[in-house]
Amino acid sequence: MKKIPLILMGCGGVGRHLLQHIVSCRSLHSTQQGLFLSVLGVGDSKSLVVAEDLMNKGLSDSFLLELCRVKHGGESLSKLHDFGECRVFVHPESQGKMLEIASQLGKKTGLAFVDCSASSDTTVVLKQVVDMGCCVVMANKKPLTSTMEDFKKLFTYPRRIRHESTVGAGLPVIASLNRIISSGDPVHRIIGSLSGTLGYVMSEVEDGKPLSQVVRSAKSLGYTEPDPRDDLGGMDVARKALILARILGHQINLDSIQIESLYPEEMGPDVMTVEDFLGRGLLLLDKDIQERVEKAASNGNVLRYVCIIEGSRCEVGIQELPKNSPLGRLRGSDNVLEIYTRCYSDQPLVIQGAGAGNDTTAAGVLADIVDIQDLFP
Repeated sequence: MKKIPLILMGCGGVGRHLLQHIVSCRSLHSTQQGLFLSVLGVGDSKSLVVAEDLMNKGLSDSFLLELCRVKHGGESLSKLHDFGECRVFVHPESQGKMLEIASQLGKKTGLAFVDCSASSDTTVVLKQVVDMGCCVVMANKKPLTSTMEDFKKLFTYPRRIRHESTVGAGLPVIASLNRIISSGDPVHRIIGSLSGTLGYVMSEVEDGKPLSQVVRSAKSLGYTEPDPRDDLGGMDVARKALILARILGHQINLDSIQIESLYPEEMGPDVMTVEDFLGRGLLLLDKDIQERVEKAASNGNVLRYVCIIEGSRCEVGIQELPKNSPLGRLRGSDNVLEIYTRCYSDQPLVIQGAGAGNDTTAAGVLADIVDIQDLFP
């Protein structure tokens, strides 16, 4: 039986779903692949729980499920000390402990650091553990959208890093792009709707519904962040676009990307409360979007919020697109990516499917972990 020891950083929605997937797939992994995923530790922003006998035994499945229950209830990981079989380390001591484990196991048995957080703080740890022989699997976009120096450091050993779930959740976006690049087929253009929230919003306003109504509806359906401006500002899409652009070899930073926000600065979080934005601010945006929708329709087009990467150009915002194109036909919260290359010049390679959700994202992370099994003894 091949064993992959791992440490999970971040146990919010995606992290908890990942732990549940690991437990539920035990039989599948052992019988079909001869594989065992051993969870040695789980950390959040405040603390880290680590198996008592790191060298021989990870945290038990019953412990992992109890951890999911505790975190789902909004309680601290430190409560798990009463459950036994673990040691608890509080931040900032937890960071030192992770590095200690990495130095012990990285080159000896191998170790995977799995980043399901949404924090830029994990970058410091990840940059160090790659030099210790560890693998890195990420759903967190922030380490890959930090400075070019950080990006290059993380890719010092490209075989040991996987990050499919940073763009398009469980969709094979990164894998497809890497295959195209490896084949020597030059990528001329990428255009994609990479936000389930903004995909839903733009396809609904196309039907004539006011933007204010659509955003409130998206929030009630759980499609948006608690503050919808986190989605409407376009920063999440810009981070995904930056990751794709860097994979293509463009040495650019986040501030190089032109980002169109769907709300003006005077409606930003520093100026207007969430309640005020939802109640009063959104109404002021209806007319402009409606006029843009009508103008696009008169040209036989639709509006989509997309990222465009073409040559050295990388931008994020609303574009008029043909109604019968893959992006023009997009409905609901799916992600759609069109990739144009020498081989896919007239008809692009199209990747489409659910591009968000804790369950889908966690499944993508699990597939990435399983994909690195050949790097373990």
